Amino acid sequence: MSKAKQYLSEGVVTFLIGLLLWRFTADVDVPVVTLTKVGMVMMIVGGVLSANGLWHAARGRT
Repeated sequence: MSKAKQYLSEGVVTFLIGLLLWRFTADVDVPVVTLTKVGMVMMIVGGVLSANGLWHAARGRT
């Protein structure tokens, strides 16, 4: 698997997990962190990873 596909797939999976956390864990109480905020951070990281994968695909790097 090329780095572009790897980054893109990791980014999409991370984004989707973050979206699920952000959307469906508003009423879950965790002592240390807020799961909705963790979901937002994961969506941002997933978007950056996906953009990195698209960048590598556009540049033709392996």
